[in-house]
Amino acid sequence: MRELSIIFVALVIVLAVSCQQAVDIEGAKNDIRAVLNNYITSVENEDLESYGKNVVHDPEMMNFGAFGGPIVGWEALEKLIEGQNQALSQTRITASDVSIRIGPCGELAWATSLWNFKAMMGEQGVEWPLRCSWILEKRENRWVIIHFHKSIAAG
Repeated sequence: MRELSIIFVALVIVLAVSCQQAVDIEGAKNDIRAVLNNYITSVENEDLESYGKNVVHDPEMMNFGAFGGPIVGWEALEKLIEGQNQALSQTRITASDVSIRIGPCGELAWATSLWNFKAMMGEQGVEWPLRCSWILEKRENRWVIIHFHKSIAAG
């Protein structure tokens, strides 16, 4: 038991030393909310340039959309969004139950939300209830999405 206590105290000290700056949690949450809202707006407006400003352009990033397999790298994601823009129109996304958590050093965050995704696919309307999770990282003093996962809610 004493060894566990020593390990716990050492871990607390390491975390305290590694995060020397105070983190403005509410400011970070507001910034992240803005990124997520800009992401939605870019999808609704079929604006790939704006979309690209919210998402990291790493070749090794991996994301999961509501359909299909893993989306690996920025180029694959860009191609997927281009295809989505060609296939869908009049997209409207209503986000609810947005929850944002900031890591202890203020450099990583994760968020969850529910989306009501509506669009036209040709002449047919589609509507999907999506569950979304996001991981964001603060890079060069701004938040970017480094991973997302979307799935269709069952039932």
